[in-house]
Amino acid sequence: MMLHTLVSSSSSLFSPYCSSASYRLNPLLVSKPRRGVKLFPRWHFSPFRIRPLAAAAATENGVFTSPEMAKSFDFTSEERIYNWWESQGYFRPNFDQGSDPFVISMPPPNVTGSLHMGHAMFVTLEDIMVRYHRMKGRPTLWLPGTDHAGIATQLVVERMLASEGIKRVDLSRDEFTNRVWKWKEKFGGTIANQIRRLGASCDWTREHFTLDEQLSRAVIEAFVRLHEKGLIYQGSYLVNWSPNLQTAVSDLEVEYSEESGTLYHIKYRVAGSSDYLTIATTRPETLFGDVAIAVHPKDDRYSKYIGMMAIVPMTYGRHVPIISDRQVDKDFGTGVLKISPGHDHNDYLLARKLGLPILNVMNKDGTLNEVAGLYCGLDRFEARKKLWADLEETGLAVKKQPHTLRVPRSQRGGEIIEPLVSRQWFVSMEPLAEKALLAVEKGELSIIPERFEKIYNHWLSNIKDWCISRQLWWGHRIPVWYIVGKDFEEEYIVARSADEAREKACQKYGKDVEIYQDPDVLDTWFSSALWPFSTLGWPDVSAEDFKRFYPTTMLETGHDILFFWVARMVMMGIEFTGTIPFSYIYLHGLIRDSQVSVVHE
Repeated sequence: MMLHTLVSSSSSLFSPYCSSASYRLNPLLVSKPRRGVKLFPRWHFSPFRIRPLAAAAATENGVFTSPEMAKSFDFTSEERIYNWWESQGYFRPNFDQGSDPFVISMPPPNVTGSLHMGHAMFVTLEDIMVRYHRMKGRPTLWLPGTDHAGIATQLVVERMLASEGIKRVDLSRDEFTNRVWKWKEKFGGTIANQIRRLGASCDWTREHFTLDEQLSRAVIEAFVRLHEKGLIYQGSYLVNWSPNLQTAVSDLEVEYSEESGTLYHIKYRVAGSSDYLTIATTRPETLFGDVAIAVHPKDDRYSKYIGMMAIVPMTYGRHVPIISDRQVDKDFGTGVLKISPGHDHNDYLLARKLGLPILNVMNKDGTLNEVAGLYCGLDRFEARKKLWADLEETGLAVKKQPHTLRVPRSQRGGEIIEPLVSRQWFVSMEPLAEKALLAVEKGELSIIPERFEKIYNHWLSNIKDWCISRQLWWGHRIPVWYIVGKDFEEEYIVARSADEAREKACQKYGKDVEIYQDPDVLDTWFSSALWPFSTLGWPDVSAEDFKRFYPTTMLETGHDILFFWVARMVMMGIEFTGTIPFSYIYLHGLIRDSQVSVVHE
């Protein structure tokens, strides 16, 4: 069933007709068949019946001849052979036979990268499909490209600058992005050249980069349209914050690992009483952001304290209410939960449900702010050590014990992620997810292997809004302008260009108005979500490539980016073009090294 889906055809791949066609395409690889001789008799195929692959040699007219070669293959000929294939235009779609095209958009590797086995796998699988359908006479397009990889690329360049004793903040934004472009021009072509050396028969005349002019125009158009429909909004919410990278990262970019840690037991005095409640926490430094103490309503140990006040240690007597909630786990720690909604996702949801305030105690660089009093300016981990020592000195420390933690780390930088309330841009995902779910349910979109349908459906059915803003300098700048002197959360302009933004501002606020653009950039996956159609000319739906090749046929990639990329492409494709961006999703497995770490695309 799977094979039929991928290469549906009634004739054999090893048909004798393919051999003569192959000779016309490239005399390098196949000797011209003698009349009446079948190169591949059915069921008796043997590689030893084919003449040895010829060594390449150029003639006067630029066509290669095929003399006998040595028993061992001369790999130095590969690049020359590939260049000849490409120069003859054999990788471009041919519409002479007028059948429906077979189209694959290559998963764009990060421009920072170099090839690994994961890339070799997808190149091999896609090349098999593409060459098969090309030999069957279908117009075939394999569209290549690379991704600007916002966080990863900025990290690489910042480290390069650091080796020169330069920090990013020492440069202006334009100076830094110019450095990144220079780096990209020098090193960014590495992975494309390596894909060529693998022999990938993709159409390099249609190669794209996610920051090129065409794709940038598509990104801005997508943002504007989503905002006009009310699907993009701005707000201050708890996000995953990377202190070293100084940016928010999405839930999907946070990896959790089991690590050895410590559970700290701390006394909270009950106001107006000599009693204490003992809480257990893995992050004592967040106690400065406590807004309540919670117990389970049916926990007989603490029911008498519900409605009273507790005093937060080391805060000069700040009082917080003792409340009850069924979400409190009676069996974890002491059964008493400190509520720090500014620094914990579960606490944040509980605070919003109960109407509790949000208190932030941390700066964006991971140091504690003025809310922490004497601990202001200390790094979060330094503050933890000092606070525990002070708690011991004041008799408020009960004990600390080893505890296995589920630690959130940045997929890119590897540092521990800090939940932090921050103003960001979000996409409302539920309306988009409904259509993507329906496409699979109605059979318009097939996922291979089928077992991934359940994972796809579960994620889309429980989807959260997507934080799309990143506090970086490398990437697609958010097309939003603010009015000088106005509340930036209330007064802003969304436009396709600075000129359009100024014109709108003048119409609304007068000709003397001053505006400035949002400093943030969009999540890299936002532009990647448009890949199947932005690379074909969208938003210009009259573009020849868009009319000929969209929707594409197949999306092939590793199953680990089903959520990062694949599902988002389905949602965006349906939203902006009215149809699914591809008919089949073929997910390959992951290659792992000896340490069982995943080799990603």
